[in-house]
Amino acid sequence: MELDRLLLQSEVWEPAGRRLLEQIGPDGHGRRALDVGCGALGWLRLLSAWAGDTGSVLGSDVDKVLLERAAGVAERDRLLNVRLLVDDLFTTKLERRGFDLVHARLMLAPLGRAEEQLTSHLSLLAPGGVLVLEEPDCHSWRFEAPAPAAQRVLELLAEAFRASGGDMDAGRGLPELLHARGLTPRVRTEVLELPPNHPYLRMPLALAAGLRDRLVALTDPGELDALLAEAESELTTPQRRGTTFTLVQCWARV
Repeated sequence: MELDRLLLQSEVWEPAGRRLLEQIGPDGHGRRALDVGCGALGWLRLLSAWAGDTGSVLGSDVDKVLLERAAGVAERDRLLNVRLLVDDLFTTKLERRGFDLVHARLMLAPLGRAEEQLTSHLSLLAPGGVLVLEEPDCHSWRFEAPAPAAQRVLELLAEAFRASGGDMDAGRGLPELLHARGLTPRVRTEVLELPPNHPYLRMPLALAAGLRDRLVALTDPGELDALLAEAESELTTPQRRGTTFTLVQCWARV
């Protein structure tokens, strides 16, 4: 289920990533790109097209199983300039100043340690390279008509993220984070409308399933199960619509 969730998330946000790359510079042919924490797909497809036949793309992740799924996607889509490597961003073994673009999406929200992450990313950028960070601002994550159980699930998820040092609204702090390192960030944001039956409407439930151990530390397991069942009923209502969190895209040239 976690693999499917990550793949869905990558595909849902892929158009937003494409629009951002068009602003950064649509032609990255010959460039070296890194997708940190690429998971099951991340930006690999986008960066493969951006770097072109003469460029290269490296996808890194600490989870070998996720990289195996990414390898399958790369083979299916003939992403011939993509390679994958197990690597921990906090103890990275990647080449210093080895990349012209470094991208990381939804890494600060679950993991925190913002200064450590930023230091790692910047160490890998070549002079003149571009750092791209994408993080959520969850204030726009809503359902129409109101779905109180699903909204409560989102609140519990935010508590669980905070308890482990993360922040589900990490996107709001990206400009300040880069400014503090002497960079000049640019920002764009996107919120997606979710029509009835869109699979991303159920994303809070998929997240809750993956983080169940953390959630039961915040609430009674029986109450949690009842809440999730109610949220499931709300989100599968035929006419249910919604909006995603705001994806904050922040980038700067080193």
